Formats: sequence, structure tokens, C-alpha cells
Amino acid sequence: MGRQRKIRWGVLGVASIAVRKVIPGMRRSALCEVSGIASRDGRKAEEAARNLGIPRAYGSYEELLRDPEIEAVYNPLPNHLHVPWTIRAMEAGKHVLCEKPIGLNAAEAESLLPVRERTRRKAGEAFMVKTHPQWLRVRGLIQEGRIGELRAITGFFSYYNRDPQNVRNHPEWGGGGLLDIGCYPITTARFIFGEEPRRAIGIVERDPEFKTDRLVSAMLDFPSGHASFTCSMQLVAYQRMQFLGTKGRVEIEIPFNAPLDQATRIFLDDGRDVIGSGIQTEIIPTVDQYTVQGDAFSRAILEDTEVPVPIEDAIGNMRVIDAIFRSAASGAWERP
Repeated sequence: MGRQRKIRWGVLGVASIAVRKVIPGMRRSALCEVSGIASRDGRKAEEAARNLGIPRAYGSYEELLRDPEIEAVYNPLPNHLHVPWTIRAMEAGKHVLCEKPIGLNAAEAESLLPVRERTRRKAGEAFMVKTHPQWLRVRGLIQEGRIGELRAITGFFSYYNRDPQNVRNHPEWGGGGLLDIGCYPITTARFIFGEEPRRAIGIVERDPEFKTDRLVSAMLDFPSGHASFTCSMQLVAYQRMQFLGTKGRVEIEIPFNAPLDQATRIFLDDGRDVIGSGIQTEIIPTVDQYTVQGDAFSRAILEDTEVPVPIEDAIGNMRVIDAIFRSAASGAWERP
């Protein structure tokens, strides 16, 4: 069998996640070739291209989209630009991997469906956790019945950021904790239960100055059990996910920002006591989750198969986020 050809990617903008994590990960990929990067500031694009070894730099997003050599686009722009530029990229004939959250709300995300239908391009949300081996392993263990029946999922995700310049602290740009990080415990709970929640309830505390949600706690009622989580942009950096069944428990130590240079660990507890005598540690070998994500999306293009996180899945996540915000305002359970 001949060597599989690489998909030629272009990147919209010089966002920190793109420059620090995603592009280096994609450059190590067997199926991705990062061919160009665009910025509205041409000098920034040139500097990023030079530093990252990317052959082409563009002084506008439009210029990149006009380049017939570019087959797929990675969109890591601020949240309010996700849907508009994903649509423009698809209309320019490009497949699009859009950073999470795919939009500001479910209605905005739904506007991508007719565009995908019309352009026949692939589009998906960049939840790199969905293709990480530690998450696939946890899902496998639960499906095998290793913890009995899964009944409860609980998670935590936080970091501290009060920088007024940071896009995450601007509500008009889709800032705030629920869109930035609360989306992770939601998408992974849906992924592991393999179903959609019937209702959601949430409490939100907003930053008095920025008006962004800085502390959010929510409960999701699934047909098979419950999921609950807290996320915050103004607490000590921490993350953990737990999956509790009738006979055991699985815990992911670093569920979301899995390090690119060291192995990760999951803990499988047979529940024999509360002091942890029954805990087995599984080591998941080092992997760059952005390389895995780039390969998976490129393979979907090359083989014309479904992308890892299609628009329908992204809309499902946005519906839960919308329900949590509605619940925080109404004080009642809301249906996604």
C-alpha cells in the first residue's frame, strides 16, 4: 500500500492554542500538512509562519480562503467568530475543524447544517478529548461492565484568569467559563453515557466587572443516571473526572489538558474499601492529542467518513449549555 497523502491545512488567526498546541501537534501528524496561516496583521502571520515552519503567510483570512491549495481550515478564532468564519470557509470549498465551543448558542450552531448540506464540505468541533486514548479506554472499561452499571459522573475544571485583555473575559466575544471549559464535562458526560440529558439545572456567579460567568455548577439528568460538574475561571487550576457505577469507579487524573510530553493515568477502583486498596492504576502512553485529532479529521476527509465530532454532536452540546444558562436565570430545571 502506498503512503497516504497529507491534507493541506490553513489556520485562521494566530490564537495562542493554535500556535502553542494545535499547529505543533498537526505538524507531527502523518496526515496533516500545515501549509498556511493567516492574520489580519500580516506581520503576525509572517512571524508565526517563520517560527512554526509554515510555508505561507496571509495578511487576511479572505486571502487564505481564496488559496486553491488549502483543502481544510482550522478555526481557532474567538468564540463569536467561530460560526461566521466556518461558514465562509465552507463556502470557499474548505473542510473546517472549528475550535470549541462551535458557536455562542445552539441556534447559531444549527445555522451550519444547511451550509454543510449545500457545500458538501465536512465540518466538526475540535474536542480533542473525544479521540484521546485515555477517554477511549475509559469508555471501553465502562462498556465492558468493569464498574457495574454507570450511574453518576462528576467533574471539575478550573483555572485563574482575570486579565481584562483576555478574550475569555469579554462577554460580547463569547467569554466566560461555561463556554470555555464547562463544555468539556458536558461533552464527555454525553460521550460516556452515550445519550442526551433530559433536563439540566445550573447556578451561575458572574464577575461584577466583566459580567462573564466565572463560577458555574450544574446537574444533568440523563436516562441512565446523573452528571454534575463545577467549572470556574477564577479558582486554582484543577481538573478531574469521576465515573461511578454500582460496583466500581473510574477516575481520570488529567482529563482535559492531557500533557503532550508524559503519560496519563486512569484509576480503576473495584470499590472494596474507601481507603483505595482496590485501586489499579493504568498508564496511558504519551500521545499528543492534537496530532491524534488532526489525523482523525484528515482521515475523515481522505476516506469520506464522519468526522470525530460532527455538527449534530456540537449542537447537542450547545443545547445543554443554553439550558444551563436558562436554568440559572429561571431557577428551574430546563430541557435542552
